Formats: sequence, C-alpha cells, structure tokens
Amino acid sequence: MLLNIILLAVGFVILIKGADIFVDGASGIAGNFKVSKMLIGLTIVAFGTSAPEFAVSVKSLLSGSGDIVLGNVIGSNILNILLILGVSSLFHSLNVKNSTVKKELPITMLLSTLFAVLLSDSLFDKGVVNSFTRSDGITLLLFFLVFIYYLISMARKKIESDDNEELLPMWKSIIFTIVGIIGIVLGSNFVVDSASNIATLLGVSERMIALTIIALGTSLPELVTSVTATKKGEYDIAIGNVVGSNIFNIGMVIGLPITLFGGIAKITFSYIDLLVMIVSAILLFMFSFNDYKISKKEGIIFLILFIVYYGYVIFV
Repeated sequence: MLLNIILLAVGFVILIKGADIFVDGASGIAGNFKVSKMLIGLTIVAFGTSAPEFAVSVKSLLSGSGDIVLGNVIGSNILNILLILGVSSLFHSLNVKNSTVKKELPITMLLSTLFAVLLSDSLFDKGVVNSFTRSDGITLLLFFLVFIYYLISMARKKIESDDNEELLPMWKSIIFTIVGIIGIVLGSNFVVDSASNIATLLGVSERMIALTIIALGTSLPELVTSVTATKKGEYDIAIGNVVGSNIFNIGMVIGLPITLFGGIAKITFSYIDLLVMIVSAILLFMFSFNDYKISKKEGIIFLILFIVYYGYVIFV
C-alpha cells in the first residue's frame, strides 16, 4: 500500500511537469506552422492526452474486461466536460470561438448520442441483450473519419501570426511536445496503476474502478493540460483538448479496438451514465452558444453536476 501511495505521488509530479512542457511545445508548433491553436488543441494535444485511454481500452478488451473499456470511455467523456472544464473555468472564463460552437461542439453531441444509441439495443428490441459489435465499432470509425476530414480542411487555413509574440524554435517546440507527452503518459500510467491497486486492495468493484479511478486517472492528462493551458491564457488549447479528446475517445479509443479485436457480447451499465454523458455535451454547447464563453458560474454548475453524478455512482 505504501509503495502504491509513493508511486501515485511520483506520477502526479511527472504528469504536471509533462503537461507544462507539452502546452508550451504545442503552442510553439501552432505559431511556427501559422495554424490555429484550436486545431493544435483538437489534434496533437487531444490525441496525445487521450493516449492513456486508448492503451487502457486495448489492454482491457484483450483481457476480456468489457465493462472497463466502456466505463473508461463514458467516465472520461463525462469527466472531461464536468470536471476539467469546470475546474479550468475557475481560473479564468474560457472563451469559445464561433467556429467551435457551430462545428466541433455539434459533432461532439452527435457522436455522444450515436455512441449511446449503439449501446442501447434493448431499448429498441426488448428481447435483445445490450452488446457492442464490430459493426458498431466500424460505424463510429466512419463518423470519426468525417471529423478527420474536417480537421484537414482546417489545417489548410493559415492564420496571421503576431510578430510581437516570441515563439519557440520549431525544433525546440517538437522536442518539448514529445518530452511533454512522454511525461504525461508515463505519469498517468503511474497514477492509474497505483490508484487501481489501492482500489483493489480496498475491495472496490470493477465498474466502480472503471468509472472513477481509471476514468479519472486516464483523464488526468486532459485535466492538467487544460488547467495549465488556461493559466497560460491558451484557452483554445484548453477547449480543443477536451472537445478533441471526447471525439477521439468515442471514435478511436472505443471504435478502433472493437473493430480490430471484436465486440463485447454482453455489457452492463446504467443508462444514467449514458444520459449524463449526453447531457454534459449538450450543456457545453448551450453554455458556449449563449455568450461564446464558459464563465466561472457555468463552471460551478459543471462541478455541481459532477459531484451529484459521482455521488450517485459511489453510493447508489
């Protein structure tokens, strides 16, 4: 137990420092390539910080732990919005671009709803057991490819750089990004493994571990990265990280492993989990659409919903 606690603390230190370096590197790449920081947030930052979720999903699916695969994705997507954006907005209101409200956030709601529908076989046919098949995984991948096409079209649009802004040299930005992401993944692995061991020693159920310890652990890169980006004034990276991560989680973290290794024959979950995931995406869109920012008050609403939901998960 003591060793796990020490590894947990070490993991947090590596994670926080890695995120700090990673944000600087990603911001430098955006400036040097003259592309929007939102695009960098949606791609390099989002995909990089979702690496732990992908690793956990592949490992869990191969070991036959379907509940951990689904709980990891559902829990991470809920945490990304309610906890990460909630905490980040406490440091500063998060400005949301018009294009994000009109394009990326609707894509997030669409994929979240599609994911929930594909999981809910018994709602449409009472005699069918809920399952997640290879065809379901392919469906998610196809929608994810549409998102990739959108990102490619974004990448073609150059932006005017601020001549007064001091940029890291490209080579240093790339090194910072690589070193940062290694620190993020390594630190999150320490945190997830040690936290899971502690939870197991305390006799916590697999579903509970998936929705709480593992989901929180694999979302730590997003949490630390978004908070760090917010404190540095890089709001596009903070928002893009969460939105991109949620889309990546559904399209790749669950879609690709299921497509490659086969489906989950029988799944057990609460429809409350899926409902909260969809509601979170809708609230993010509504708050952003209202005045193109997520204020501290709206962040507190996210955090209250987070506390209520996880109170339900833990005690009900």
